[in-house]
Formats: sequence, C-alpha cells, structure tokens
Amino acid sequence: MRFLYNLLTYLLFIPFAVYWLVRGVGNRVYFDRLYQRFGFGFPRINGCIWIHAVSVGEVQAAVPLIRALIARFPDRRLLVTTVTPTGAARVRSLFGESVFHCYIPFEFPSAVNNFFRCVSPKTALIMETEIWPNLYRGCGIREVPLILVSARISPKSVPGYGKLLPLIRETLSHGIIIAAQSQDDANRFLSLGANPSRTYVMGNIKFDVEPDSGVRDIAAITRNELFGDRPVWIAASTHEGEEQLVLDVHRDLLVRHPDLLLVLVPRHPERFAVVRELIEKRDMTVISRTEQRPAGDAEVFLCDTMGEVPLFYAASDVAFVAGSLVPIGGHNLLEPAALGVPVITGPYNFNSQDIADLFEGLGACRLVSGTDELGEVVSELLTNSEEADRLGRAGQQVLEDNRGALERLLVLLEPLLQ
Repeated sequence: MRFLYNLLTYLLFIPFAVYWLVRGVGNRVYFDRLYQRFGFGFPRINGCIWIHAVSVGEVQAAVPLIRALIARFPDRRLLVTTVTPTGAARVRSLFGESVFHCYIPFEFPSAVNNFFRCVSPKTALIMETEIWPNLYRGCGIREVPLILVSARISPKSVPGYGKLLPLIRETLSHGIIIAAQSQDDANRFLSLGANPSRTYVMGNIKFDVEPDSGVRDIAAITRNELFGDRPVWIAASTHEGEEQLVLDVHRDLLVRHPDLLLVLVPRHPERFAVVRELIEKRDMTVISRTEQRPAGDAEVFLCDTMGEVPLFYAASDVAFVAGSLVPIGGHNLLEPAALGVPVITGPYNFNSQDIADLFEGLGACRLVSGTDELGEVVSELLTNSEEADRLGRAGQQVLEDNRGALERLLVLLEPLLQ
C-alpha cells in the first residue's frame, strides 16, 4: 500500500504544480518560496524543535506552545512550517525573526527526504489533525520523536482513514506520541492502530491562549480613532457564500440600529477584493482597513489585512465566528472568548464540535440556527449589556477552567529535548 501511495503522490505531481501556479496567478503570495513545496531551498538547521501548523487557525493554536518553548529552551532554534501563505504571514507577524519559517514539502518522497536532509530536527510537533505517511516515516527512520499536539480525529474522518487502514496503522507505528484532546479522540486513534502506551489524553492547548499583551488597550484606541462611539459587531473568518448572508443580516439590523457598523473579515486574503465588490453591489457603503482612515458613516468596515483579527475582536461589542453559517465547520471560538467578547456561532461547528458543545452547554456562547436568529441575537446583545457582559465573562471562565494542557505537554516533551 505504501508503494501505491507513493505512486499516487508522483502521479499528482503535475496537477499539484498546475494548481499552485494557477493560485499564484490570482494571488502572487502563492509563489512565495514555491520551490520549498517541491523539496528545495530549505534552511539548514540542525537540532531544532520543529512545529508544523497548517494554516492560521493552527498557528494561532500553537502560539502558547511556541512562546513556552522559546522561554524554556532558549538555546534551541525553532522551525515553524505551514502549508498556507496566510499561516506563514501569521507566523511572521507573531514571531518575526525569533523563529525560522518554511513551507512544508508536498508528500513526494524525494521532497520529504530533501526536507530532512536540510532540517535535522531534535523533535517534531504536529498540530491537531495532520497525518502524512511519508513525513511521519521520515521522522521514524531518523529516530526523531514526533508528538501529535492537541490531536483530534472527527468521527466523520474515521471511515475515510479506515479505507487506508494498513497504511495508517504503519504510519502511526513510528514511535509517534499522541497527545489527544479528549478520550474520544484517543479512542479513534487507537482504532486506527495507535500504540496504547504512547497515546495520552492531554486536553487542548488552545485553552491556554493568552491575548497579546496590551491588545485591549490598543483596541480601545483603534476603536475610538476608527469607529468613534458607534456600536460595532464583527463577522470574522467568513467564507464564500457566507458574506452575502452576513450582509443581509446587517441590512436588517440597520433598521433597528441605524448607526451600527459591521466589521467584516474574510478568511482568505485573495477574496478581499471580491468581498468589497460584493458589498458595493449591494449599495452598502464600505471603508477598507488599508485605506487607513476612519469608518465615518460607512455601513461596513472591511478588514483587508492579515493578523488583525484579535485587535478587531477586542474593538467590537459582539463577535460572530464565521465558517459556521455554511458547512465549513466553524473556526476558533476561544480567541474572542479570551478577550471577554460575547460570542455567537452558527450551526456548523464540526471542526471543533467538542469546544462548541462545551461553550453552548455552559452558556458561554450563543448558537444560532440561521440568519434570522443571528440578527435577533446580535440585536439582543447590543441592547442588553448585562447579558453581553455575562456571556463574555462565561467565555473567559471556560478558558480558565480548561487550562493546563500546555503544561502537561511540556512535561512530556522536556525529556525528549534534554
């Protein structure tokens, strides 16, 4: 099966290359270090701690871990790899030159081998759900300890992995340590062949997130400069087909709250221009963040920059976490909750269903079934400050009650780095 898998990776070489080139024509950021995706041009760093985080969400989840590693192991160089350019931009904005960054190679065996020839990690830490047979085997045959951090597998994914069970079982046999988010996740890994003696329930390090120092103070200044005393709600990490729904909700809300401002943050930067055009076609007035001027009387403030979602969460009265009105699977509820902002989410949260269920069960977020309910809840929280404050405090309490996964992970990791 490994032979067939590797054959498939080579057969996909040309489609992969064409796909990335087409993406690059539409958005040149996809040309950034494109050679690394095919196994060339990696930095030469021996004995580093390697952390892999696919995109922005995983990078954000890894922030507490990376900061702790920098503090505890100052003599160790850190390499962070991502798949997406947006993830790369987030790494740069958060850590600058304090960590190395490169793009993870595609699963072609030659590209993976070139990666390991240049980068000889002491330990590998893979965030959440990434299972890559050649990459994992590369760690195994080089005796590089590999830990799956906040590891999770959704129930829907298990049948798909099960079709490749011999390959997945062999992939998970390379001395891999699984630090699962929950017992259910651990059980799913065990059903796929994980070693019970190397499978632990550690919790989710996302709960150990701490807002950037001073973000609330900066947000207060930013809000005063850009929005004045207008009420503000934010729809963050929206996807195609979702902006239309949010704009419909906002149009209805303006009838009841004429001075209300929507901060709209598309998930993918290549869609900034498309979303602005969508707003204008609806005859709604819009100001973009890159215009660097106050919103004035604009109805929509389009955040067309990278890395500023926490800032605008903190500058808003109500936060809707998008990717959840359409079947994308939702995004990180913990980020606005950590800032004490009342959180709303839609019905599709299967990417982190356990967190959404926990928040809803403890009354720490409002889950809406569709656009009508979204409008009603936003209006309620804008007019009922006591409920908005209660919801914000409840979200912060959920984080406080579930901290500790990071410390447990560091205890597991420390002997591997000595």
